[in-house]
Amino acid sequence: MSGPAPRKTQRLHEAERLAWLRLIRSENVGPVTFAELVAHAGTADRALALLPELSRRGGGKSYRLCPREDAEAELEAHARVGARLVALGEPDYPPHLKHIDGPPPLLSVKGGDVTGRERMLAVVGARNASLSGRKLAGLFARGLGAEGFAIASGLARGIDAAAHEASIATGTVAVFAGGIDVLYPPEHDRLLGALLEAGGAVISEMPFGWKPRGRDFPRRNRLISGLSLGVIIIEAAKASGSLHTARYALEQNREIFAVPGSPLDPRSEGANGLIRQGATLVRSTGDVLESLAGRLEPTLPLAPREMRETASPLPPEPADPDTRLRDRVLAALGPTPVDLDELIRFADGDARSVHILLLELELAGRIERHRGNKISALM
Repeated sequence: MSGPAPRKTQRLHEAERLAWLRLIRSENVGPVTFAELVAHAGTADRALALLPELSRRGGGKSYRLCPREDAEAELEAHARVGARLVALGEPDYPPHLKHIDGPPPLLSVKGGDVTGRERMLAVVGARNASLSGRKLAGLFARGLGAEGFAIASGLARGIDAAAHEASIATGTVAVFAGGIDVLYPPEHDRLLGALLEAGGAVISEMPFGWKPRGRDFPRRNRLISGLSLGVIIIEAAKASGSLHTARYALEQNREIFAVPGSPLDPRSEGANGLIRQGATLVRSTGDVLESLAGRLEPTLPLAPREMRETASPLPPEPADPDTRLRDRVLAALGPTPVDLDELIRFADGDARSVHILLLELELAGRIERHRGNKISALM
């Protein structure tokens, strides 16, 4: 299905960039909430003005806006290390990433313009990779680089590092789970330096200085798959982060390629399992190219909104949903995630009012959004 013709992208004014940064760094605002707030308020500045009241109506007792001086300090910190904040819709925002569910409104980027390539594939796998696995990662990354593909990975030990090393000359992107200035693991400082010196890039959606926690790595994995046309899995154990990346790739309509391994090696259990579930078995660069068959971008609908700011004389006042609708929404939510469309049908109210209610509850810290457009109550 074809969508409307893409419109010419343009850069944010610096005042807009500051407001976007304050909004995404404010309490309980994630990428989906950010998009809904901007769509509702018209601009990030006006969304910021609405946040405390929306949180109060959702049951919040206090609300923390990101102070202007904190956002200015983060912008200055980026500039000091040669990084920049790229907004969704700007020309150098990764072209495939903008189509995922909840794309980051702002990305920290350091390095060259390789992030703008449409021909990009991810190579991920075991941290405790075998010598054979590392060699395979290098062969795939080097071969695909020679065919014009940039390689995305997570700069982790093992397969990730081997893929980056092999694609330095042809273009590679490292995705961080922490801030753009927080290298993990720290022993990859030389690899990072070589990557950047050759024109590669590092990206992150996390705040400057953020030290990664366990829960941040799955978020990072969704970006690795989101950047790419497809993901190549090499030596993934049964419960590995690489399988999280594969699940995100499936949700994002990306290709999933798996390199088979010995059934006696637990490091291959996950990749072999993906093949049984329908992933494309690949043994060489040629297998990947044959499967892609010239496909240069995923077959995806356009992003639901451009998140472009619109001018209007005054910030709109959010309509206050009636008490009965609020009660129905609250009664429907529990610890088990429910589908948003099902929730709207159950609540028997107009979709806009339900979305406003959910904004209030999320800003008050009472609900949580999940993959696949699902929502649960925080008990």
